[in-house]
Amino acid sequence: MDHVTFPLAQEPAAGVAGWATGLVESMGAPGAGLAIALENLFPPLPSEVILPLTGFAAGQGVISLASALFWTTLGSVAGAAALYLLGAVFGRARMHALWARLPLVRSADLERTERWFARHGTKAVLLGRMVPLFRSLISVPAGVERMPLPLFLALTTLGSLVWNTALVMAGYALGDRWELVETYVGLLSKAVLVLVAAALAGYVTVRVRSRRRTPAQHRRTY
Repeated sequence: MDHVTFPLAQEPAAGVAGWATGLVESMGAPGAGLAIALENLFPPLPSEVILPLTGFAAGQGVISLASALFWTTLGSVAGAAALYLLGAVFGRARMHALWARLPLVRSADLERTERWFARHGTKAVLLGRMVPLFRSLISVPAGVERMPLPLFLALTTLGSLVWNTALVMAGYALGDRWELVETYVGLLSKAVLVLVAAALAGYVTVRVRSRRRTPAQHRRTY
């Protein structure tokens, strides 16, 4: 285990970066792993800050690069496994019961989603680990649908390793300019959020129009 006995050069003093710096300084590379595990459970904690900062710490000699990649990937898998178990405990029956109470949705929509996940779940879990916002969320339906746990862990490990390596190495290479990673990944996160919002708006629009047409068609039959 790495042990940090000196502060990071030009360390950030506040916010998520300051919090992550404190964990790395007090716990070494396992502190970065803990930060990433919590990032999976609480998505507002941005990996685009924690991972490049960890790479910066490795570049400063505070921790080794190998331990940075090992512990952050372990943290990613641990956080994802917790969400998988949450989905498994919540279960398919509760999901259908909750879905039935939601407005503007039909049980057929959920069933269609389940069929899609049954066909494409492996790709969704693997690639989802590399997409902002979905990195954490994809673990829950995997648990609900009871994807085999060894398969889930293997896919999560591989996807997390790719994502973590890219951001840690970027921070390692950029040095004290590691915050550039946050800027560009933040733009990607916003683009994903806009696409999700647009898709949701389109779905709601279609459902509202469908609801309005159905009563009119029903009246014409009498």
